[in-house]
Amino acid sequence: MLITNVRAHHVRIPYDAGVASFRQGASAIAALDMILVEVSTDAGLTGWGDAFGYVSPQTTATAVDEMIAPQARGLEVPDAEGIPAFMDRIQRNLHLFGRYGITMFAISGLDIALWDLAGKAQGVPLHRLIGARKRARIPAYASLLRIGTPESVAGECTTALRRGYTAIKLHETTTPAVFAARQAIGPGIPLMVDMNCPLDQAGAIAFAQACRPAALKWLEEPVWPPEDFATLAAVRAKGGLDIAAGENACTVHQFRQMMQAGAVSYAQPSVTKVGGVTEYLKVVALADEMGVRLAPHSPYFGPGLLATLQLLSLRDDGTFVEVFYMNRAACLWGGRVDTGADGAIAVPEGPGLGYEPDKEVMERYRVS
Repeated sequence: MLITNVRAHHVRIPYDAGVASFRQGASAIAALDMILVEVSTDAGLTGWGDAFGYVSPQTTATAVDEMIAPQARGLEVPDAEGIPAFMDRIQRNLHLFGRYGITMFAISGLDIALWDLAGKAQGVPLHRLIGARKRARIPAYASLLRIGTPESVAGECTTALRRGYTAIKLHETTTPAVFAARQAIGPGIPLMVDMNCPLDQAGAIAFAQACRPAALKWLEEPVWPPEDFATLAAVRAKGGLDIAAGENACTVHQFRQMMQAGAVSYAQPSVTKVGGVTEYLKVVALADEMGVRLAPHSPYFGPGLLATLQLLSLRDDGTFVEVFYMNRAACLWGGRVDTGADGAIAVPEGPGLGYEPDKEVMERYRVS
């Protein structure tokens, strides 16, 4: 079976996050931009991947079309055992263009699509290519966007619990917002805070210490720059809270540096950024070896979410899946990845990733 084409699809689906907002610089973002990577074959099978795009979707799409497609077109589709060597060759060929950021995002999209194809070729879900499924439903935490005012934070947390979520993550940078959330949800609900890298060492340690009475499950990315693992380790040692990081890391090599520095209690590989399923599995193996817990980054609703669900089904350690807390105008999967009343999402059971994207939704929200 040969790869006949690799194509990037830019899909933009509007959302409503209520009182919350998602900003990049001065611009508010009101839609989810996804880059779906379609890998076609001469056998008629199609694999779907997901390359991280957000505020640079056209750049990621161009990377797929100009860097990835020429590397893969015409090659034999690898089976599951052959994907790591296939992707290693792609990474080596493209290393000049970066081992981080857009290049790795595009590589991630191809890798996910190849795993989708491998599952479809064998007629089994992705997780069956790797091991035995241990969970049929994955508990989800509500990943709230930035809100700001403590009163609104409390209100959104309460609403999220009513909708079935059993854990909450904030994107807040003030202690009043953190304590308002804890008061609203009570002592028994896991609460996490993602700061998105704003502080220096002294500020991060002070913030962590101030938040200790809120009993956070973890404090996520408190330090700028995100690759300053020595400072992150100091915050973990002196702040009194578990630290999570990794959504800004690519390849297992960066995660090894992070873990060897003692920077994290929770590693957060993002399957659409790190290098796809292949690199994700390497990170998980390293984390298990080094005694670091897993908390995958997955605030997206494309094939990357399906891949994350498949991979988390292999673990029985209670690991949550991250779900952006918002109302989407449409879903590529017909609502089948929505969080249920039990606060969990069913692992897709079809071959490969488990579902095929809704072509009508893709066309309706396609950005040409």
